[in-house]
Amino acid sequence: MPNTHSRSNSSGKTSGATSHEVEKPSTLEVSKWKKIVSEFEKPSIWKSSWQLVSTLGLYLLTWSLIYLNYSKGGPWYYYLPLILAGAGLTVRIFIIFHDCGHQSFFKKKKLNQIFGFITGTFAFTTFKHWTWEHNVHHATVGDIDRRGMGDVWTLMVDEYLALSKFQRLGYRIWRHPLFLFGFAPTYIFLVRERFPAPTASPANRKAVICTNIALLSLMTLGCIIFGSFIFLLFQLFIISVAATAGVWLFYVQHQFEGVYWERHEHWEYTSAALDGSSFYKLPKILQWFTGNIGFHHLHHLSTKIPNYNLEACHNSHPAFSNVTKLTLFSSFKCMHFRLWDESQKELITWKQFKAIRGEREASLA
Repeated sequence: MPNTHSRSNSSGKTSGATSHEVEKPSTLEVSKWKKIVSEFEKPSIWKSSWQLVSTLGLYLLTWSLIYLNYSKGGPWYYYLPLILAGAGLTVRIFIIFHDCGHQSFFKKKKLNQIFGFITGTFAFTTFKHWTWEHNVHHATVGDIDRRGMGDVWTLMVDEYLALSKFQRLGYRIWRHPLFLFGFAPTYIFLVRERFPAPTASPANRKAVICTNIALLSLMTLGCIIFGSFIFLLFQLFIISVAATAGVWLFYVQHQFEGVYWERHEHWEYTSAALDGSSFYKLPKILQWFTGNIGFHHLHHLSTKIPNYNLEACHNSHPAFSNVTKLTLFSSFKCMHFRLWDESQKELITWKQFKAIRGEREASLA
């Protein structure tokens, strides 16, 4: 990242690594980091197949246990771990779907398309349409002038001040944690994903229709096997928890203290990848459920690295550890950010905004 921010251990940098000891990853020459990551960009048919079969198998087993407990009139508290397991496995299924979209899960494009469609149906998401939007996200992450698709909408301070009172209220509601991590995730996956974006191509619009038909068929089959009430009720619980976890992961990976954002003319790919994406160090069990997506800085550096190779790539060079690191505990501080202060090049809270509001309004007058 350019010298607009300095990071210390207290802000998340890996302990024991300083700029004098280990070079910053964003300063690595393109040829150097490409050579390093190229060793990890080759998918293994055996690893991919095992991850796919084991994850879907455990997902179906979870549903079987839910049905078994329901049919035998088991205690209600048995459902909680099963719902959490089902949600965690849905997140893992989504990561497989995500890798298929990047053509990194299998070598053959056709296999990625087939299993991307299948896993996308389980994750309530259209493979072709979502992949298009997600590729835009990768091409524009950290670029202030190209915000808007596949990201968490964030306004500049001056943009917020230019809004009407009603528009400001709408933005405040949107950025409130109860909305952003409560209502929004379930709405996104159950409702918004059922419709194509206004700028979607005819092929992407058709893909949304095909996924909706496949999803309706899957829901009908589930109702026949398990019964409509139990299936739809617990499917709602599972997808809601999974969606919330997914939105949270995406949020903390790009909305953290010291994150890289630049105007397009100054935007640089390597800095956007390694300084615009966090290293989310999760407990091993959560790392498994989230398919190593916490190594997000490396995923943005090279989308061709399969999820099961990300940790090994991270450990292959000390520079990859010299990035902003978030833990499960420290990541909760990220939810308080609301606006981007372009003059200071940092995300700020409402409290920080109030401290500078008078000065900014005077400058705009």
